[in-house]
Amino acid sequence: MHTIELTDEELRLLRYALRSYLQAFGHNEADQLRAAKHLMMRLPDPATAANAG
Repeated sequence: MHTIELTDEELRLLRYALRSYLQAFGHNEADQLRAAKHLMMRLPDPATAANAG
């Protein structure tokens, strides 16, 4: 397992990049779509995280 620390801006950029990546997939990449969607669900929302602190 790896841990990285991201600023809110870096996290927003990562989420945006992953959403763009997901949109680029076709129907033949079901495994990659599932893995990317799972990763997106694990990423915290920077707006929610800022309000929790």
